[in-house]
Order: sequence, then structure tokens, then C-alpha cells
Amino acid sequence: MTRQTREVRIGNVRIGGTHPIAVQSMTATRTQDIAATIRQVELLEAAGADVIRIAVDNPKDVAALAEIRAARPNANLSIDLQENYRLAEKVAPFVQKLRYNPGHLYHIEREKPVQEKVRYLVDVARAHDCAMRIGVNAGSVDPAKLAKTTTDDSITPMIESAAEHCAMLDDLGFDQYCVSIKDSDPNKVIDANIRFAEMRPDVPLHLGVTEAGMPPDGIIKTRIAFEQLITRGIGDTIRVSLTLPFEKKGDEITVGHQILDDIKSGRFRSVPRFEHKGLNIISCPSCSRVENEAFIDLAQNVREMSAYAKEHDITIAVMGCRVNGPGETDDADLGMWCAPSYVNLKRGPQSLGHFTYDEILGKLREELDRLIEERQIA
Repeated sequence: MTRQTREVRIGNVRIGGTHPIAVQSMTATRTQDIAATIRQVELLEAAGADVIRIAVDNPKDVAALAEIRAARPNANLSIDLQENYRLAEKVAPFVQKLRYNPGHLYHIEREKPVQEKVRYLVDVARAHDCAMRIGVNAGSVDPAKLAKTTTDDSITPMIESAAEHCAMLDDLGFDQYCVSIKDSDPNKVIDANIRFAEMRPDVPLHLGVTEAGMPPDGIIKTRIAFEQLITRGIGDTIRVSLTLPFEKKGDEITVGHQILDDIKSGRFRSVPRFEHKGLNIISCPSCSRVENEAFIDLAQNVREMSAYAKEHDITIAVMGCRVNGPGETDDADLGMWCAPSYVNLKRGPQSLGHFTYDEILGKLREELDRLIEERQIA
């Protein structure tokens, strides 16, 4: 596929057009922990990050962001608005890019048309010379799009949501935006982005496999998606999402550059389709939405505890927060999403209750054993 997207400016970085693919990541610390978040920005910058994203969910986060910006005046910062889109005007003076999720625009002011909310975001971005990203995630798709789907096709609602919001921004005369369509399954990431790129070849694409998990599996899943897409001319900026200790967050940037270097040099390590056999553990990349740092250790402990089940085709999801966790565990056989003092345990979309961080591994082991036994009997 020959494809040249339009140019989008994010601070002193440009994506699209003939520009190199930019590499970005997201801080994993709580935004209000100013010293720790500044440290994360420094680590990511040192690793070669072109853009660094920070999540903001409330006024205290906004105040922290102002201090982070003052400490790192030259960083290209992107903001993740989460559900509270109204914070855009407060954070825009401190960042170069606003990211919103179409599926989250329904959480606040539900009676207000989505078009009005998007117009507000565009007005803010335009006033502060910010770029925008329409970020569509598999676990938090626009509910109106999901309601129209009667099949197991989870890709079409994501593409339709992205296309609809592109049209809204186009109608408002705003072209400084890119799109991301993410899933934890690299095959779905590949298929969705190929379809969207054919539909809108002009729109720059931000690539990523969300909840890719821990190395090395998370790197393998990400590499497969990136190699298959970038060699087709698809992809203008990338994010490698790995579950890592905070001090190792820069590894996401390092891995991203390694993958791009390999593709440029013709060194390929993947196959066209990702065929996963046996136990599959997916986990999110420990971002600033995580409400308890114990999530990172939990993900590692789940991998160690469940190693005995490695021959079974079972997916276990470990999610760090309430924002995407509930929706993005629905498709897993067993899923967990973490709150500050407890962990919610699910079997598919069904809730099994919540347990303390000390209890959860034992409860997960019980459910894993039960699931294996049921499948063997069947």
C-alpha cells in the first residue's frame, strides 16, 4: 500500500507526510506524585521519546501537570483526558496534544450531543495550538456502535467510531489530528488499521497493541503488529505498551526504536498472523491511571502462579484501573481489574466478586483449576 498521510505537528515533532515514525509512551506514576512523574518524563526523554502522554482526571492532576510542565519545559506532552473531557481547557496551556476516547464522551453530561462535546474539544485545541488524537480502544467502544453489532465482529464498531469522529473534526475544519485503533490481539490491530487506512488514507495513524503484557510476550505481539502494518506504509507514530516496573518505563521507547530499526534494515522476526497456543496473559502498561502500584507485582505473580497451566488455551487479563479494566477483561476467560485496596475478579463478563491483594492469587488459582477441569470434562 502506497500511503502518505497529511502532516500533524505535536510541539517540535511532526508526524505524517514524509516525517520519520515518532516513538512515544506514557508516564506510569500517579500524576499528583509530581517528583515521580517528572522522573518518568526524564527517563522517557533519555530513552528517546518524541511525545510523552500523561493522564489527567481531576483538578489536582491539572495543578500537578502545571508543575511538571515547568520542570520539563521542552518535553512534547500529550494529555489523556479519560472520562472528564471538560478538563481540556485547563490542561491545554501545558501540552501539545489532547487525546480523547470517543467511548468515554458518554460518561459526563449524557444529555449533551457528542457533536457539541467534540466541537468544544476542537475549539480548545485550536485556541492553544494543540494536536488531537482520536483514541479508540476495544474495551471502551462507543456504546451506540456496539449496540448495532449482533455478531462477534469487534473490529467494525471501532472503525466506525473512528471514522465518525474524523468526519466531525473534518466538518469543523480541524485537520491536526491522528487516530489510534487498539486491541490486545495483534491480529485485530492489524486488520482494523488496514481497513481504516484504506478508508481514510490521509489520516495519520498512531499504532499500538494495548495491554500487550509483560516482556517478552508483549514485545512479540507488538512486533508482529508493527511489522505487518509499517511494511504496508501504515503507521506514523507508535507506542509500545508493556507492563514494567516504573524505573524501566523507558524500555518501551527502547523497544519501539529497536523494532523500527529492524524494519528499516529488513530484519523481521514475526509471521503474518499471530497464532497463540496455550496460556495467554494480557496486562496493561502500568500507566498513571493505576491506583495501586501492587498491580505491577500482581501481573508478574499471576504469570508465575499460572505457569502450570501453560498448555491450556486460556486467556487471563490483568488490568490496572477502573477506566478500561472492566470492559477490557470481558473477552478474557479470567480477568482482573485493580482498585486501590482490592482486585475485581471476573470470568468473561461475569463478576466473581472482589478480593484483597493478598487473597486474589488464591482465588484466581481456584477459578483457573475449575476452568481447566470443566474443559477437560467437556
